Amino acid sequence: MVPAADPSAPLPRSVRLGYGSGSVATGAFGTVPGLMLLPYLTDTLGIAALAAGFIVFAPKAWDVVLNPIAGRISDRTVDPRGPRRPWLLRGGLALAVAFALLFAAPAMGSKAVEAAWVLVCFVACATAYAFFQVPYVSMPAELTSSYDERTRLMTWRVAILAFTIMLAGATAPLIRDAIGGRAGYRIMGVAMAVVIVVGVVGAYVGTRRAPIGAVQPGAGTLRDQLRIVAGARDFRLLLTTFVVQALATGCMLAGVDYLASDVLGRKGASTILFVCFVGPALLLTPAWSAIGARIGKKQGYLVASLVLAAGALLAVVARSAPFGLVVAAVALVGVGYAGAQVFPLAMLPDAAAVDARRTGSSRVGVYTGVWTAGETLGLALGPGLFALVLALGGYRSSTDGGTAQPDSALNAITLGFSVLPALLVAISLIWLVRYSLGSDEVDADPEPDSARGALA
Repeated sequence: MVPAADPSAPLPRSVRLGYGSGSVATGAFGTVPGLMLLPYLTDTLGIAALAAGFIVFAPKAWDVVLNPIAGRISDRTVDPRGPRRPWLLRGGLALAVAFALLFAAPAMGSKAVEAAWVLVCFVACATAYAFFQVPYVSMPAELTSSYDERTRLMTWRVAILAFTIMLAGATAPLIRDAIGGRAGYRIMGVAMAVVIVVGVVGAYVGTRRAPIGAVQPGAGTLRDQLRIVAGARDFRLLLTTFVVQALATGCMLAGVDYLASDVLGRKGASTILFVCFVGPALLLTPAWSAIGARIGKKQGYLVASLVLAAGALLAVVARSAPFGLVVAAVALVGVGYAGAQVFPLAMLPDAAAVDARRTGSSRVGVYTGVWTAGETLGLALGPGLFALVLALGGYRSSTDGGTAQPDSALNAITLGFSVLPALLVAISLIWLVRYSLGSDEVDADPEPDSARGALA
């Protein structure tokens, strides 16, 4: 472990890149199940929409309970490599194995047994992911004490995340469609597991020289620390905003394949929509960072959220508008989504660091555990909510994906992909406008000697 000589100094580019490479793993796991698991259940295994929604939601609900525990454990880990890095390797490699099994259910002649296979494997994925993601998200608050440097660090992370979403979201449907049937899903699952391994190893190796010092865990039980974290007003407002927006994103992810195949009638359109979604995000992430430096993180987050909502609302014309207009709407969503990832992820370590400076002990693992639990809940509820919309619209499940859908189901898909996410993003701003933590408080907040030792 290499201690930080100056916690406010800029980080080396190699560390930024190494840390950001962890988003290859988080991007692949965050994207592919949200995009393909619900269609796999309804259109390949023949599971009813409501039951499929439960299978997608339940393991992520387990993560909500597990994430704060994973944060507490990583806070108290003593290892020569630092408290976080060992968990990157342990949790990340376990995630890759479980993910390869997720889409590999053999034909067992029973929908219930095959659904149980998916449920158990997804629970295993969620458990492994908690022990990778929580330590990973905890690291920025210990890598640097600089308000602006955290934004730069998150810019690298989100840029790599955007690239991974484009890679995984575009290639996963292509692999499935090129091979077809269950075999297509199996090969796709193995390919995405390899992508996850690349990100895990990249983050572990790339941060080996990162200036991460010892962590001084907060005193008290996990319940005591959760109570303190819940009392942090700005963190609570930021988290609520992010969770509601994750719910909106989860709806759109779950709806892409249905929109492409059922509404637009283009099997390959899911790949096109994903490229249009992530391409602008990949290109404009540095621009959002520059905007944040000029007008502040909160104002940048507000602008990005409004752009995201506008793009989602425009997609309501998908059933009647030219395909090009739908593509443009999704591209606008991508522009807003990039900023709606950069800013909250840069604001989170600010809240955790201010708490550490005020109290003299670090609860960053608990903060990020609660954060990732909330994000996981939102992303899990999104497909579940979309599945509910499908059920209300009378969606017909099948084992070959070729069943004609009633007009009510097509309307449900369109509204679940457009109006519902736009409304959720608009609602999230109720909490964001009340957030008040700025650069003056983050950079100038008094730092007790005990906290200096904790964050050195």
